[in-house]
Amino acid sequence: MQMLSTVILFLFLIPSEIYEEKIPWNEDRKLTWADFKGVPNGPSDYVASTNSGVSFSYSYRERNGIGEIKFTVLSNFYPELSWYRPSKVSDYILAHEQMHFDISEIHARKLRERLADIPHDRDFKPKAEAVYNQMEADRREMQFQYDVETDHSNTEEEEFQWRAYIAEQLQVYERWK
Repeated sequence: MQMLSTVILFLFLIPSEIYEEKIPWNEDRKLTWADFKGVPNGPSDYVASTNSGVSFSYSYRERNGIGEIKFTVLSNFYPELSWYRPSKVSDYILAHEQMHFDISEIHARKLRERLADIPHDRDFKPKAEAVYNQMEADRREMQFQYDVETDHSNTEEEEFQWRAYIAEQLQVYERWK
């Protein structure tokens, strides 16, 4: 039995991947202020900034003419690129920052779901890249909308509506964690 095995590893990395330290998303581990190790660099009225994102890799092998693809999708928090102003923080602000990380996890789950639909043939790479690029654009847009609609956590009513929506979306995509 002849087996042709080709392994292709291709990572779509956000620029923050150059930093070694990262914290993978885990439903049992919430962010703490000790996780934020970067130097504050945003406008002085910003209290904190979370840098998180989604990356994926894949391997492809062909056995007896049948393609087999394995995707790995990760949602990570980047401590060295995340920061806070100690004199201005609260548990409320930390929960806002956790929501940014949770938004990345929602999109990691959506990416896993959509990658599962890609045909297992040699032409999968451009399809996978297109799915990733669309998901990354959607993730960035949702992050932006979250901050706009909550005024960076300053509008409590909107903040709590978003928290409920994010929790709901994590449940909707629970199967894909």
